[in-house]
Amino acid sequence: MAQLKSISAFSSSNLAFHCPKRESYPYHGKVCFPGKLSSFQELAATKSELQGNTFAVTSSNGIVTRARNKQVIRAVLPTYSETEVSGSTKERGLRGKLNKVVLAYSGGLDTSVIVPWLRENYGCDVVCFTADVGQGLKELEGLEKKAKASGASQLVVKDLKEEFVNDYIFPCLRAGAIYERKYLLGTSMARPVIAKAMVDVAKEVGADAVAHGCTGKGNDQVRFELTFFALNPKLNVVAPWREWDIRGREDAIEYAKKHNVPVPGDILEDPENEPKKDMFMLTVDPEDAPNEPEYVDIGIISGIPVSVNGKKLSPASLLDHLNQIGGKHGIGRVDMVENRLVGMKSRGVYETPGGTILFAAARELESLTLDRETMQVKDSLALKYAELVYAGRWFDPLRESLDSFMEEISKTTTGSVTLKLYKGSITVTSRKSPYSLYRQDISSFESGDVYDQADAAGFIRLYGLPIRVRAMLDS
Repeated sequence: MAQLKSISAFSSSNLAFHCPKRESYPYHGKVCFPGKLSSFQELAATKSELQGNTFAVTSSNGIVTRARNKQVIRAVLPTYSETEVSGSTKERGLRGKLNKVVLAYSGGLDTSVIVPWLRENYGCDVVCFTADVGQGLKELEGLEKKAKASGASQLVVKDLKEEFVNDYIFPCLRAGAIYERKYLLGTSMARPVIAKAMVDVAKEVGADAVAHGCTGKGNDQVRFELTFFALNPKLNVVAPWREWDIRGREDAIEYAKKHNVPVPGDILEDPENEPKKDMFMLTVDPEDAPNEPEYVDIGIISGIPVSVNGKKLSPASLLDHLNQIGGKHGIGRVDMVENRLVGMKSRGVYETPGGTILFAAARELESLTLDRETMQVKDSLALKYAELVYAGRWFDPLRESLDSFMEEISKTTTGSVTLKLYKGSITVTSRKSPYSLYRQDISSFESGDVYDQADAAGFIRLYGLPIRVRAMLDS
């Protein structure tokens, strides 16, 4: 299944990543293509692929209820009357009995079908949960109505944008974590923050189970469930795609019609084809980008971005702003074939304008502030860090330990980097840091007190000793 994932992170409309829509989930944005249904947004969030892995993070229109933690944006009232809901959930379902289930909900075909399926098979009350990780207002439109029409008793929406960027995206950025040379881990980072919020909601509403719409062939099922295990191992986990008889989109549509569930009209593209222009939500085609370059200055403190063009911004606002700037210039599009955790290969098309800009700036600043040995060790550990995040092990002690290492060695990664954006490309034009290890008086060809060029002769003879000995042996 191919996916158009976007990791640019936030634009006014997309804050996190883009996710595809087999079903569409906001999150880092992937635009998943066929197969079952799914989607999500990467560093910039547009759709959510819950069915396969992400939920829509949106705010619906309707009653807004403020919760004590101030994160709940609104709770949608039941679709059915309390009498209907309680009456329908008293009896055991076809597969067992659960009291209340919190479902990661995107409003797409998959998760809409899962609501009545849960009620029918587990005789339970279903609370739909949507996380706002920056997918934008469009992703939230009509969500409330869909949840009610599907039979949910409540829809809870939480704004996780700042937490997502500050506690998940920025640590990965500081670590330099990139999976298989290209993937900025947008969806991989979004899953644990969403799953963590689901555990919190389950406690708030008194649920004894959580459910997701991830397929049995994808990575997100692992990411969600490992987080559930780490934060509340007592919760029951329901994964319909691993249980039901639905095997594809046509089966899901048939089931939806049978239960009077509204069917969205998204048709995914064949993953063998070149992505079409209208699939991208955050970036313009580089060919259509402005003919004049734009310069952007990124301020960084201890490996964490803090400002754009001299203006300090909150984590989510900073990423959103860079998504808009980068998107205008066609920055951050990636088309790749990746190795899924479950063993198969899949194609993914990602757009991550803001994330791509930040990674370029952070890496360039490190060229000034990290010595050779430290940089090499950091790069080697970044591969492991990326692997752990991709595999859903965000709350694993090893990732947390690696994060402590990354934080320690990044203490001097402070300064600014100026980048030139032009038709899909990024060029570094300036970098500076008060902790720079670069010394012009040492690196120039002029004589100096710190470095005597004559010393190089002895160094070369000692450094090349193994080569000379081997040559002598061969002769």
